[in-house]
Amino acid sequence: MKRTLTTLVPVAMAVSGTMALANPIDTQLPNAPELAAYGDLPVGVRQMELVNPDQIDILAIDPAAEKPDEFPRYDRPLTVEMWYPAAEGATGSNEYRAYLRDGTTEVTLTGRAMRDAQAAAADSLYPLILISHGYPGNRFLMAHLAENLASKGYVVASIDHTDSTYRTQAAFGSTLVNRSLDQLFVLEEMAKMGGEGGEFAGLYDADNTGLIGYSMGGYGAIITAGGGVTETSVGYSWGAPHGTLGIHQAGSDTHNNLPDPRIKTAVAFGPWGMNTGFWDAEGLAGVQIPMLFLAGSQDDTSLYEKGVRAIWENVTGVETALLTYVNAGHNAGAPMPAPEESYYFNEDKGFNISEHYSDPVWDTARMNNIAQHFVTAWMDSYLKGSNEAGEYLDLVENSNDGVWSVNDDGSEKEDHSYWAGFDEGTAKGLTYEVKSPE
Repeated sequence: MKRTLTTLVPVAMAVSGTMALANPIDTQLPNAPELAAYGDLPVGVRQMELVNPDQIDILAIDPAAEKPDEFPRYDRPLTVEMWYPAAEGATGSNEYRAYLRDGTTEVTLTGRAMRDAQAAAADSLYPLILISHGYPGNRFLMAHLAENLASKGYVVASIDHTDSTYRTQAAFGSTLVNRSLDQLFVLEEMAKMGGEGGEFAGLYDADNTGLIGYSMGGYGAIITAGGGVTETSVGYSWGAPHGTLGIHQAGSDTHNNLPDPRIKTAVAFGPWGMNTGFWDAEGLAGVQIPMLFLAGSQDDTSLYEKGVRAIWENVTGVETALLTYVNAGHNAGAPMPAPEESYYFNEDKGFNISEHYSDPVWDTARMNNIAQHFVTAWMDSYLKGSNEAGEYLDLVENSNDGVWSVNDDGSEKEDHSYWAGFDEGTAKGLTYEVKSPE
């Protein structure tokens, strides 16, 4: 099958005598909701190499040996991709080079961002958004969302989490301990680069930051937002060795000191952990910032009723919302469309690599467009203070119950309750629930 795909891909790319762009991440379907559309700003992108010094080296700890007096430490490398509004007339390649879920196949992705383009001279500072992928994943997995937000006046930093990428996947304990620490370290580094005298001074405001996480990135986002893990999870033999996860345990001094006031809100796609006892009501009550959760009702990784939905129900002290893609799985909204080269069965992994990106029921580009719409409305509300954006979040709970009722001139009648921003007939198969602080 690999040989067949190698032969057919060039043919499939031919469109009306021209070559189509390889693996586009910026698809906008005709039925995309209003706020999914790209903004007016050109977008640049660049890669940065960061190092977080003197971190606990989880991989160097032997879980079977006695607990050492001191844990081994190392300088932890992190690659970050940064999307930003670019200067008018800027140029650059719109290609990305990224590895697939198999960890060995490098492919070309295409979007709208221009590599190393000159940054815009902003009249005011743009908000900052951090993106944190799943386990495993990489910094390009949600590139569709990063580009989209940057075109609307955000600077977006997406993290390659060491020990958790397709190329570096290693012991799960490293992800459990390091995910939130990585997020906060990158925030600090971005603050330095965006501050006075920094490389990006005058471009963005790190004091006005949002956080987006998918799966284990969502797990990390909950911790970063103030949610502490359970004592039980700290002691799991298959988790972080020798209690190293204790720094994130609810009620601990280390966790109480963790939340950063620069992060104003967070979005979690399919956050993991409730299904395996990492969260309880006490720990989740510690979340300190408004959060939007997105999930598939058939999520078989993080689970839904006893997973993502249970997390949302137990975050009680802040404004929250839960967007559900009915009958979608764990990949609801977050991953980019499956690259063509991923359509093959990998013997070592035991599955078709495209399954890592796709859904059995929903079209990926459709899910991406819906996510772009809702994340834009959410971030515009909480990071830009837009009252207009909030109107797109004032919805009847079940999209199927919305009534389309307009006059001939397009103005809405009194009984119109269709989901804002969705064209007639396009708001189907979704629910949006909101919860205020108790």
